[in-house]
Order: sequence, then structure tokens, then C-alpha cells
Amino acid sequence: MKDIIILGIESSCDDTSAAVIRNGVLLSNVVASQAVHEAYGGVVPELASRAHQQNVVPVVHEALKRAGIAKEQLSAVAFTRGPGLMGSLLVGVSFAKGFARALGIPLIDVNHLHGHVLAHFIDEEGGENVHPQFPFLCLLVSGGNSQIVLVKAYNQMEIIGQTIDDAAGEAIDKAAKVMGLGYPGGPVIDRLARQGNPKAYRFAKPHIAGYDYSFSGLKTSFLYFLRDRLKDEPDFIEQHKEDLAASLEATVVEVLMDKLRKAAKDLHIKEVAVAGGVSANNGLRNAFHDYAHRYGWKVYIPKLGYTTDNAAMIGIAGYFKYQNKEFCTIDLPAYSRVEL
Repeated sequence: MKDIIILGIESSCDDTSAAVIRNGVLLSNVVASQAVHEAYGGVVPELASRAHQQNVVPVVHEALKRAGIAKEQLSAVAFTRGPGLMGSLLVGVSFAKGFARALGIPLIDVNHLHGHVLAHFIDEEGGENVHPQFPFLCLLVSGGNSQIVLVKAYNQMEIIGQTIDDAAGEAIDKAAKVMGLGYPGGPVIDRLARQGNPKAYRFAKPHIAGYDYSFSGLKTSFLYFLRDRLKDEPDFIEQHKEDLAASLEATVVEVLMDKLRKAAKDLHIKEVAVAGGVSANNGLRNAFHDYAHRYGWKVYIPKLGYTTDNAAMIGIAGYFKYQNKEFCTIDLPAYSRVEL
């Protein structure tokens, strides 16, 4: 049987990535990050798309080189079609179309959010390669998304709960910005939280019906709390940043896990996964292990390299779609916003 070799390309935001997957096994995963945005406190779309243009060819070349695969051996090219920043997406989409056309091989479009969920199915040579069993729940949390996804099959996913305003990662990044911790703030909050007391301060938690989330109230509560404390103690943030980070992180994690636990209980599901950039957070990962012990869940936590945007997740999604001959035509446009 002929090998299925997929080149995955990811360019939805500020990371240019390419990966090669053969028969579901990852051979290479190359990511080029963009430091240019740090000075602006957030991703600047125009700068991101220019950096993708500079990075995409070298990144694809390096991915093929590390995999030991010639471009003529590829079965198909899978690419992130959306959602994401339109300028960034267009670079990856245009390259994928031209590359596949030149090689005469099929194109496979991948939903970026699908990719995050399916990252749990990436096999590694010599790895344990344990995957969730269908159906399972996946908490998908990042700077732009906070969703509870019911996954019935690789191509059958349903969002049963999502944020009605800010995403969890967005709230953490904005709180970090108020504290003067720079961008991206999530990793800094995570590091500081490990040294602080998570019960030092209490912030407002939203009361939203069902499985939906809201983090705008928490963000506002945090802002007002700092404003009031700074009046009496101008260096309050610097003196208490570890406790502030730990308390903020603990509140966000508690909100996320409460809804996830409710969904798992109501649907009688014990297979529970987490995905997305915020799944790298130490507090959230610890909470998953804690809930596994308390509620008998079987939990799936991705390796750190698969939490942020990467092409390995696009490649594995493309591998599944290739097996069902789910190819796309060259005229399909990128899209900036879409649901699962």
C-alpha cells in the first residue's frame, strides 16, 4: 500500500509553520515565530503577513529536509483556510495552492479549530500515541477561542458551549497588559502564578446559563481592583504580582473547569481533552489531572509543542481528510471567521 504523505501549512496568525506527516506519523514540524509584534503589545496584521511571506518558503524547505522527504513524494498539501487574520491566511493559502498545482497533487483545506482538536491524534515515532476515544469532550481555549466541543468523529464536531464575549486567553493577556507585563502576557502570568497564592484575591466570576462562558466581567473586576489598590499603594502591582497572577489564573481555570465538568456530567462522558494555546497553562493542566482523579475522567493533554499554532495539527487533519478523498478546489478563498 502506498504511503500517504501530507505536507501541512499553518499561517493563521503570527507563526509560520510547516509539517510532514506520513501515514499519521509526524516526521517534522517546523515553526517560525515573529518577535516583531512584542513592541506593539499585540499582533499587527500587516507586519504578520509580511513576515509570513519571508518565512513560508524556508519553513517548508526545512520541514521537507528534516523529514527526509522529496517534494515529489508528497500525496497532498493541507493548509489552514481559516479562521484567522486574512492577510496571514492568504500567504499560506496562496503558497499551498501554487505548490500543489506545480506538483499536480490534491489540496486539502483545514479549519484551524479542527486542527487544534485533532492534534490529539498526532502519532510520533517511538511515542506512546494514546488518543481520545469517540465521543469525547474537548475544551478548546486560546487567545481567540473558549469553547467546549463535543467530538463524535474526526469530521463531526459540535460546539456546545462558547464564550459570549472575551476568550480566556484574551482576558489573561489584557490583564497582563494592565499589569505592565508585556506581550504575550499569558506565559508571564503562568510563570508568576507558580510563585503566588491563588487564594490571595477574589475576582468576579460570571453566572451564565448552560455551558457558555463570559470573561469580560472578570477582566473589568480585575481592572477596578487594581485601580482601587493603586490609589493607596502606588507600587501594589510590583509588590504583589505573583499573588495577582496566581489569583487571576485560578479564577479563569475555575470558570473553565466548572462548565466543562457540568457538560461531562450531563452528557455522561469521561473522555475529556484540552487544546489550544491556553492548554499550555500550568494551572489548567494541573486542574485536568485533579478533575481526572476526582471525577474518574480519562484526560488528554497535548504536548507543549502542539498547544500553540503549528502545522502538525493541520497535517493530521489533512491526513484524515485524504483518506476520505475530501479535497478542495483551487478557487476556494480563505475565511477570517467561521465556527466549527
